[in-house]
Amino acid sequence: MSASQIPPATAVPGDDVPTLLVKIFGKDRPGITAGLFDTLAAYSVDVVDIEQVVTRGRIVLCVLITSPVPAGGSSGVTEGDLRATVHSWAESLNLQAEIISGIGDNRPRGTGRSHVTVLGHPLTAESTAAIAAAITGTGGNIDRIFRLAKYPVTAVEFAVSGTPTEPLRTALATEAAALGVDVAVVASGLQRRAQRLVVMDVDSTLIQDEVIELFAAHAGCEQEVAEVTAAAMRGELDFEESLHARVALLKGLDAGVVELVRKEVRLTPGARTLVRTLKHLGYQVGVVSGGFTQVTDALQEELGLDFASANTLEIVDGKLTGKVTGEIVDRAGKARLLRRFAHEAGVPLAQTVAIGDGANDLDMLNAAGLGVAFNAKPLVRQAAHTAVNVPFLDTVLYLLGITREEVEAADTHDD
Repeated sequence: MSASQIPPATAVPGDDVPTLLVKIFGKDRPGITAGLFDTLAAYSVDVVDIEQVVTRGRIVLCVLITSPVPAGGSSGVTEGDLRATVHSWAESLNLQAEIISGIGDNRPRGTGRSHVTVLGHPLTAESTAAIAAAITGTGGNIDRIFRLAKYPVTAVEFAVSGTPTEPLRTALATEAAALGVDVAVVASGLQRRAQRLVVMDVDSTLIQDEVIELFAAHAGCEQEVAEVTAAAMRGELDFEESLHARVALLKGLDAGVVELVRKEVRLTPGARTLVRTLKHLGYQVGVVSGGFTQVTDALQEELGLDFASANTLEIVDGKLTGKVTGEIVDRAGKARLLRRFAHEAGVPLAQTVAIGDGANDLDMLNAAGLGVAFNAKPLVRQAAHTAVNVPFLDTVLYLLGITREEVEAADTHDD
């Protein structure tokens, strides 16, 4: 077909064009949607908008159409004919129908559009009411709500318009902390789906353990190292200074302990699912760690990570020297590595996601397009863009708008 043969697109109805909102309710079954449109087709109407939801076997189907235009202007089919036919069709299927007259299309959505993801374990009516009220309190309007997942947590997403993202995020962060639910607010738009690099901390994020404490257990100084680690993660000690102090306690350990520690490392629940799903969807995934390459290299190979960087324990003559070699991966180093990985991946920094739990992750979390505090210390939760406080790392997927069905599809693909 040549360009001159292409028919012009039907214009969106103006504010003065009569329209009808057709609403169908009842028990869902195959063929309802097709049947409704077959019925409407006899009246030569245009479809302006469609929304369909099925919840526990009950369908709500809403269709906005142009009002039928009588043939010749004064004869032929009428709106009354259409109403009678639709009601008759619905009754034949034991469905309910409601038809509302109006003018034009839907009211335009307000400027300032965001996605609000709420995670609950469980998600209560009380917390949902409070979140909805907080959205309204910022001047926002809830345009749509749908469920992303029902396990391992309940995750729902609100499409919100009419208020800027940052004030909305601030208001909901306060509300979420009081309610004990996790809320993430991200700006709407193509960029959300374009995030193609996720970088994670390792200790107490990708894995359940603090690697240096696993080494310390073999050196008989676990308690002493754990106390220094906790203070560093709370931001009470300089990370590099604390790292050197802790590593010094490992001096003299046989290098064979590395393999033992690798076997002791426990992935966080959902970690393998998170990485597998992201990779299936085309994301690149990396880790940065204040721990040690002796462990992160093994994790990179096991999980198929695209990037990995950490400190390196010095080993001489088969013994740990109590020192680290090379550039220290500390708080500033993690942010620097995020930028380097993004450059190598060809991903704008605004389209990156960073996940961490400690004070040494803060620069990285703030540098990323979306910084997620995962079961983090209070200081980190307050500073990050959003927080996840359930013990399942794959719940981060829901913050990216990825549904449970997509997660399961990735599992099926790999099988």
